[in-house]
Amino acid sequence: MPHSFSQIYLHVVFSTKNRTPDLQDPTLREVLHAYLAGTCRNLESPALSVGGVEDHIHLLCRFGRTRSVAELVRELKRESSKWLKLQSPDLASFYWQNGYGVFSISPGHVERLKAYIAGQEEHHRAETFQDEFRRLLVKYQIEYDERYVWE
Repeated sequence: MPHSFSQIYLHVVFSTKNRTPDLQDPTLREVLHAYLAGTCRNLESPALSVGGVEDHIHLLCRFGRTRSVAELVRELKRESSKWLKLQSPDLASFYWQNGYGVFSISPGHVERLKAYIAGQEEHHRAETFQDEFRRLLVKYQIEYDERYVWE
């Protein structure tokens, strides 16, 4: 085959360090989400949806063919962390949690996940981030030890 083809959708989830509510300002969050989408584009993994609340991010992207998942997430966190620290003196010591979750999504579930990401504020009125993340780990049959999930 002379060309390479790939269509892999990823649902990426990561939290602020110690789940601190550093992203309370809705305007800042909106701009951050746009910044993350731009970073995805620059990393050849175009974002289809970015959302979240004050302590974590959900991102749906079409995974590119030139990087590993670890490289993609590392660059997303690194670039957005640097950017956030420049936005406000209050964020000068901002960090993302070391870990993350990445889940593969079938093309048939993309629209439903986009709606889920768009509804994060409403969703988290009823479910904590920790409960949501545990639910995702169970849904995707990922074995985990609770002692090592939270920093």
